[in-house]
Amino acid sequence: MEDLKVKKQEIRTQVEEKLGAMPQQEITEKYDLIEEQLFDFANFREAEVTLLYINHPNEVDTANILKRCSESTKDILLPLFTGENNGTKLYKITDIKKDLKLGPGNILEPDPKRCKAVSIDDVDIAIIPGIAFDEKGGRLGIGDGRYDRIISKLPITARKVACATEDQMTQLIPMEAHDKYVDIIITDKRIIYKI
Repeated sequence: MEDLKVKKQEIRTQVEEKLGAMPQQEITEKYDLIEEQLFDFANFREAEVTLLYINHPNEVDTANILKRCSESTKDILLPLFTGENNGTKLYKITDIKKDLKLGPGNILEPDPKRCKAVSIDDVDIAIIPGIAFDEKGGRLGIGDGRYDRIISKLPITARKVACATEDQMTQLIPMEAHDKYVDIIITDKRIIYKI
């Protein structure tokens, strides 16, 4: 178990170093390519209720994806993580400028005073964050297990899609029993369906 934690941290560090060494312009271009592939992706286009995320460092930036979704007819949901029993509630965002507030770690989160809570059962497609991925759908996040818990509660019909640069792809993510896989990974160069 300790070995797996060490391996996971090594992968996080490798990705962080790769992305840190890249000029911001190059990263932005890769994010733009990912965004275009996502918006061309049939499952994403057809989804009415979309779970998105606000990115942490070393995760694909979702600011423009959120903006574009807010200009469409999609229902955008964002998670709000609470300390009670590792709780999570999903909230519908109607105005990305007004419905978000600064949360822990200076990451924006839904403001429950302005947003309506929505059941996870309503999600058609979930865009799942991560720092590193493998071609089998293995995912490595920031290490708090929040999205593993979300994935396990999603309806079986909801597609679990990750966005990542090719630099975030690795040979193999060491997976523990509680770790959850994504179905599809959209990179700046390809769409990977879980093997």
